[in-house]
Amino acid sequence: MTEETVTAPSLTPVVRALRSCLHLMVAALLALAAVRAVAGRAPNAPAVLATAAVLLALYALGTRIPRVRSSARTAAGWLTAVTLVWLALLALTPDGVWLAFPLFFVQLHLLPLRRSLPAVAATTLAAVAGFGWHTHTLSVGTVLGPFLGAAVAVAVVLGYQALYRESEQRRRLIEELTATRSELAAAERAAGRLAERERLAREIHDTLAQGLSSIQLLLRAAERVLPQQPTTALGHVRQARTTAVDNLAEARRFVQALSPPALEAGSLPAALERLCATTARSSGLTVHCQVSGVPLALPTPHEVALLRIAQSALANTVRHAAAGRVELTLSYMDTEVALDVVDDGAGFRPADVPAPGAAAAPGTGFGLAAMRARARALQGTLAVESAPGEGTAIAVTLPCPAPAPAPAPDAAPEAAS
Repeated sequence: MTEETVTAPSLTPVVRALRSCLHLMVAALLALAAVRAVAGRAPNAPAVLATAAVLLALYALGTRIPRVRSSARTAAGWLTAVTLVWLALLALTPDGVWLAFPLFFVQLHLLPLRRSLPAVAATTLAAVAGFGWHTHTLSVGTVLGPFLGAAVAVAVVLGYQALYRESEQRRRLIEELTATRSELAAAERAAGRLAERERLAREIHDTLAQGLSSIQLLLRAAERVLPQQPTTALGHVRQARTTAVDNLAEARRFVQALSPPALEAGSLPAALERLCATTARSSGLTVHCQVSGVPLALPTPHEVALLRIAQSALANTVRHAAAGRVELTLSYMDTEVALDVVDDGAGFRPADVPAPGAAAAPGTGFGLAAMRARARALQGTLAVESAPGEGTAIAVTLPCPAPAPAPAPDAAPEAAS
């Protein structure tokens, strides 16, 4: 049979103090019984002294053996030995009845509840019977005294155990909450890293990658016409150099987390017009920019998002659409601002666009996803309409933040009477 074990709870300072008080009580009651036997010159005083000494030594030995607190079988054996010696002391002197009270606590502490309660009841009956045998009479006090002591001990121990269980539940709950908070913090850090990675990918795709692609196209065009048309090739090289300078400025602004240079130099409509003019010069496309409605002052995140989406859409048109004409329209409405980029190129099936990183060609498949992410970050929408041979239309709509209410005019001062 497997030996039953009891897990000893960790001792708090209060529990240590209570246990020390219990040990002192046992020693004091044994000393009291021995002193009374010697002072009263009882004929069995030597036997009382010897029994009290044996009981004290046996009790002290149990407090020094760790298995008494960790093994139920060892605890039961030790308690049996202590109880037998206590019964012998109770048979020698009626003062042994006082040892029943600390014995209640020891039994309730070391034994399971289903065993400790019968042990306490048996100890109470033995105390009543032993005291009655010495006094040859039973009164209400001699009967109720041990029973009240047992009831108090049971109530105190059960109350402590209930408080201990509640404290353990709170401790476990705090540990779970701490672990959950750590997990949430780790998840938030991971989400923050992912969001920052996506933001960096969008910025690099819409600025540096598009600029490098334009430089590559310009240099390739210059390479083709260099032998026959050096003047034209020189123009392409100059445009490539201008694009490189612009991209260097974009990179510096990007590192410093500042607004794009195109927006620093003017409004969003002016930045879009310059973008269309630059795209037309570098690609040879006919790019037309139109603004409808009354221009409003938009928050910087809205202007940056619309500019980056326009850059990405035009770059996709130049690289993939084989178009001859592009129409870019910025529309200011009462509660929304919309940007439409329409070309007459080859078109495609939007459902067939691969996810970012899943395309066969490295670096492709990210443009539309980045545009959608920018629009979604500002509670906007992005729609793509295209079909093979029918061109492509990209429409992004962003809500316009409500303007701040004007401060109420101060009340006119009352006229002096």
